[in-house]
Amino acid sequence: MNTRKSHRTGTFPPAPEPLPVPVFDSHTHLDLTLDEGFASVPEAVDAARSVGVDRLVQVGVDVASSRWSVEQAESYDAVVATVALHPNDAPRLSDLDSALAEIERLAAHPRVRGVGETGLDYFRTGEDGRKAQHESFRAHIAIAKRFDKTLVIHDRDAHDDILRVLDSEGAPRRVVMHCFSGDEHFARQCVERGFFLSFAGTVTFASAAPLRAAAAVTPLDQLLVETDAPFLTPMPFRGRPNASYLLRQCGPHRGISRASRPRTRPGIRRRGQGPRTTRYRDVSTLRR
Repeated sequence: MNTRKSHRTGTFPPAPEPLPVPVFDSHTHLDLTLDEGFASVPEAVDAARSVGVDRLVQVGVDVASSRWSVEQAESYDAVVATVALHPNDAPRLSDLDSALAEIERLAAHPRVRGVGETGLDYFRTGEDGRKAQHESFRAHIAIAKRFDKTLVIHDRDAHDDILRVLDSEGAPRRVVMHCFSGDEHFARQCVERGFFLSFAGTVTFASAAPLRAAAAVTPLDQLLVETDAPFLTPMPFRGRPNASYLLRQCGPHRGISRASRPRTRPGIRRRGQGPRTTRYRDVSTLRR
């Protein structure tokens, strides 16, 4: 499972008012959210559903968490999975090829909607680990294309190389920039390539003016919202554990007009629950 250390304190924040339409959380880590205090996956799912978040994308970051993600997606209709090796884990693996082979096997599962989070992280991994990161990233791109799954990208301090690798390898049909961390210029570069930009609670931070500018130039049909729970809890609850039921707080924020601020895709609906009003099926067919 995910081994990222917790720096959160206190209890989960109070639930917001329910959303006017059902939406989904495009990126969450239920395994770690359970570690923060939820008793079970059904409890976390019910908390999200009570405020209108009716589908959760459970993200794998290594072999163990990817297997677990698939198991949850098999068990709960409200959960779908992505599978991958996190870029910071790739250099630490003694047998990267075997781990990638298992990710490829899992990616074929019908409840797996995406391959990720993969990508490049130059903040936590130094020069000596970047060769393995690049190798892993390219392999994940190939897997996503092989199974026609959405590619979910982790990008930290590596904007130029992320685009360089995607342009070189040829991007899959659907690419999501998870927890978008670039500025307006990088947002425009991603939008021009047809990528989807997913904004998290970081966009609510006082220091996040460049993120808000990036969100403001992102077309609504290329814009997603995620929690990345239990991380990146939005203001005013920063530092406390995050969860999918807090998705509403990750969208509205200061500095972006109502017409252009981030929102989740209401088009992720089950059959028989009304019209699809967005292109999210083009992102990862999460509704099935």
